[in-house]
Amino acid sequence: MGVAHHKAYLDWFELGRTEFCRHQGLTYKAIEERGHYLVVVEAFCRYKRPLRYDDPFIVLTSLREITPKKAAFSYELRIPDRAALIAEGYTVHIAVNRSGAVAVLPDDILKKISAPLGA
Repeated sequence: MGVAHHKAYLDWFELGRTEFCRHQGLTYKAIEERGHYLVVVEAFCRYKRPLRYDDPFIVLTSLREITPKKAAFSYELRIPDRAALIAEGYTVHIAVNRSGAVAVLPDDILKKISAPLGA
């Protein structure tokens, strides 16, 4: 068909989320090393236009909500000039510990993730 498969969009959301956290000064690896995980409990994607193989695009990621036990991120896939919206969506995550039990994220992690961009 010449278009990107629908499942790839969730992978791109994950890359956007990973880079968002890195930009905030916190790698996902660092979160895991401290014994915390952000498990996806809900994911949504609305496809607006097809993305063809080898088409350049950008992923815009923002934090929708953050609490000690939950984080939600929004995503937009756009062409590089940001004019055309390819897809939009969100993911919701619950914080768990190494045992898989719901846990509270430490204050310093919450502060880094929720800091204003560029801070």
